[in-house]
Amino acid sequence: MSTVVTADATIESAIDILADRSVAVLTGAGISTDSGIPDYRGEGAPRRTPMSFSQFLGDERSRKRYWAGSHLGYARFRAAEPNEGHFALARMELAGVIPGVITQNVDGLHTRAGSRRVVPLHGTMDRVVCLNCGQMFAREDIAAQIDVLNPWLTLPDAVTIAPDGDADVNDVDSFVIPVCSICGGPLKPDVVFFGEFVPPLRFRAAKELIDGAAALLVAGSSLAVNSGIRLIEQARRRKMPIVVINRGETKGDTRATLKLDAGTTETLVALADALIA
Repeated sequence: MSTVVTADATIESAIDILADRSVAVLTGAGISTDSGIPDYRGEGAPRRTPMSFSQFLGDERSRKRYWAGSHLGYARFRAAEPNEGHFALARMELAGVIPGVITQNVDGLHTRAGSRRVVPLHGTMDRVVCLNCGQMFAREDIAAQIDVLNPWLTLPDAVTIAPDGDADVNDVDSFVIPVCSICGGPLKPDVVFFGEFVPPLRFRAAKELIDGAAALLVAGSSLAVNSGIRLIEQARRRKMPIVVINRGETKGDTRATLKLDAGTTETLVALADALIA
């Protein structure tokens, strides 16, 4: 069973568990909330259901709505900056405390903070893939095309941004969807939609990172998505100590050696300060 403790005892207990061990890290949306990117499931998060892959494929208006919202959301993503939690993980990797970071986030903030080995389980918003020929494009190039094709589309100050970079847009009928410049096929941000599976090679890279570590630290994830639970279960079966940092309950609490009901940023900073020799 997990043990929920608070304040200094929480940090000290986590340090005792993780000290002198190689620590694999799995992060979720909770690490990016201090960078201004919202959490789907955190306290006060608006109720919303992300678009599924079948919706995206099956209906042109759904694709218009997604691309219009994703374009506006990406503008906000580009403006977000890594916070001290991201920098703490980069410091721990540089010091050899952690071998790398597995993240469920698509915001790219770990890489921008200096983390060198990052496994983006659900992809990254800064790349776009053609669903016909597989050609990859830089998101900046596609964003420039959208600006030319849809000069009327602007970013309202009060737009609601989701953790996957989507935004609420009502008027989408006149939106012109970008297409692949190679084959004319449909484009999609290189992220895993609801209803899609994590690519096998990417999941294998995450599994290898855990296999090479002696403990697992989960930071800012409710573990509601199956990919996270699969990884924490792998660590449990290997009898690795598991520390979970998250505000509120997670689906991994009963599998954890220690559950810290605490803020992600300040806890990661405290752990980095203690664990780096």
